Amino acid sequence: MRTYKALLASVLLLGFSAVYAAEKLSPAEFVDEASAKSVAEIEGGKMALRKSSSEDVKAYAQRMIDHHTTVNTELAKIAHQKNLKVANEAELMSKAQELILKLREGESFDKAYAKNQVSAHEATIKLFREESHSSADPELKAFATKSLPMLEQHLEEAKRLAEAH
Repeated sequence: MRTYKALLASVLLLGFSAVYAAEKLSPAEFVDEASAKSVAEIEGGKMALRKSSSEDVKAYAQRMIDHHTTVNTELAKIAHQKNLKVANEAELMSKAQELILKLREGESFDKAYAKNQVSAHEATIKLFREESHSSADPELKAFATKSLPMLEQHLEEAKRLAEAH
């Protein structure tokens, strides 16, 4: 079930679903979804560092690695205190991202990565916004609320990258 959830999170992350079903998640579901999305961001960033020839894409990818590593570290601390698991299927996420990015024929890697980052951050912002508004868990609510400005900044940067490529 966790593997299915991780793959589903990756597909949502990469924009194959235009609509993210906004529903109230349990603390365990939020932690699972949020950590899976961060792992996918980290792995996608690593892939961009390997595949991109563009300095602006590489700089953005490094920020995604750094920021989402920090986010996942903070989330892992909260989850550990609550005996909740944090997604760790980095290999699955990486494989899913590589497959999906390779399917985009006719587009450069940089363009595909930038477009995917826009979709990914739109979905992640919806997840975090919902948690920040409706969570019954005060620590997760505070975490989501604190993380939103950074995620919104990532989205704006991704939009600029998509326009440039």
